Amino acid sequence: MKPAPFAYRRPATLPEALELLAAEPDAKVLAGGQSLVPLLSMRLAAPGLLVDLNSLPDLGEINVAPDGVRVGALVRHADLLASAEARRVQPLLAMALAHVAHATIRNRGTTVGSIVHADASAEMPAVLSLLGGSVTAESASGSRTIPAGELFVGPLESSLRPDEVATSAFFPALPPDTGVGFDEVARRHGDYALCGVAAQVRVVDGAVAAASAGYLSVADVPTVVDLTEALGGAVTDASLAAAGEAALEHLDPAADIHATAAYRAQLVRVLTARVLRAAYADATTEGGSEA
Repeated sequence: MKPAPFAYRRPATLPEALELLAAEPDAKVLAGGQSLVPLLSMRLAAPGLLVDLNSLPDLGEINVAPDGVRVGALVRHADLLASAEARRVQPLLAMALAHVAHATIRNRGTTVGSIVHADASAEMPAVLSLLGGSVTAESASGSRTIPAGELFVGPLESSLRPDEVATSAFFPALPPDTGVGFDEVARRHGDYALCGVAAQVRVVDGAVAAASAGYLSVADVPTVVDLTEALGGAVTDASLAAAGEAALEHLDPAADIHATAAYRAQLVRVLTARVLRAAYADATTEGGSEA
């Protein structure tokens, strides 16, 4: 199937792009296109105007600072994955990005585009949510910062307005005494995960002071669960099992052609234990994730 007819504009500046979006409520933004183009081809999206951002300056930068990593709207997954500085400041980025689709898609797809596409089966929305990150949105009327907790409002639905462009995403740095972990299970490497888990664990004097996990493919939106109480300060077989059950109280694994709900629930249990254990080990290893 071919896309429905649409107009195409490739603005040279951000203000020009914002004016186009303000004038055409039915417009769509094109950055990497790895989510949008298939929707166009299947006619699940039929915008009257396509606004291509790829000529805009300054949106392809990765800015790394002690407090975190800011990723521009045109930064490709592969470029962020390859950034040693970004990995040093927030190692969870590289852990998760290694699981995003296939190399060909990572070479073209954008991290910010994946986030605002708001697919609960994608890795980066879950990572942004777990880390308490945010997205900066620009429109002709001004700019605003949208915390991850306010960004994802439903399946494939974000709080980004039609006249806004998400110009960057911010991922906070790894705090001291904290480790991270990520894992997922997919039918084939590069497929959407049947279940995925990202975790962050803070350890003080050998005891778990805080632990949380972000989940993908087991709820309608990226979901973060605080598992500190379930672990009870320690990482043991019993506490990890308790954490898996606690996580399921906040999730809604569903059945589809790829897996039963029961199987997805079991993946939540297994991956929660695996990733929390890895994050704890990361926090207690000398040098942590920087090693």
